[in-house]
Amino acid sequence: MMGKILYVDDENNLRRLVGYDLKTAGHDYTLCEDGIQAYAAASKVAFDVIVIDWMMPGMSGIELVERLRRDGNQAVLIMLTAKDEEESLLEAFEAGVDDYLTKPFSSRELMARITAHLRRFNQKQANVIKFGALTMDLTRREVKINDIATELTKKEFDLLEYFLKNPGVVLSRDQILNEIWNFDYDGDTRIVDVHIFKLRSKLASSSLNIRSSRGIGYIFEESP
Repeated sequence: MMGKILYVDDENNLRRLVGYDLKTAGHDYTLCEDGIQAYAAASKVAFDVIVIDWMMPGMSGIELVERLRRDGNQAVLIMLTAKDEEESLLEAFEAGVDDYLTKPFSSRELMARITAHLRRFNQKQANVIKFGALTMDLTRREVKINDIATELTKKEFDLLEYFLKNPGVVLSRDQILNEIWNFDYDGDTRIVDVHIFKLRSKLASSSLNIRSSRGIGYIFEESP
């Protein structure tokens, strides 16, 4: 399970050791020696996992975590710390970390945790569809347009999911009926038109469009 990893620690020996293991594991990795350097790197690259030392000069690990989360960074954050008191761990989790390892730590255990988080992260991402300004979470059945939640009925959600999985493809009314209303539906095919009309109105704030293909069906696309 490969990923983009950022490791930040002011201890040169640890950076070299972890860097070697990340390279051996085949990860695309970046090493930083302080929080300021790491913050700049994370502002330019979408890392999957960021491993952060707590005690660093210039910008502490906690401050780095708070800044990253405030910016909306969605990477998995793992804190390295010599502090094992409950209050310190609570502080770290409240700041936004996902996991922690106490120093001294095993590089092998760190690699195992990175792999586990990447696996969970990829499983979660597999249930999220992104298209232009739209994000659809299939697990939570949530849709956001420009990061703003959009309420959809069950059929509207299913219809949008079908379009998102077939962008740029002309879908006939019969195909849509069979997929969304099942093969045993024997009602008026205009039910498709009605739902698409409603769905279009909810997509109006975006550049996404359900275009009619006269006499055939509909095409889901992003307007230029």
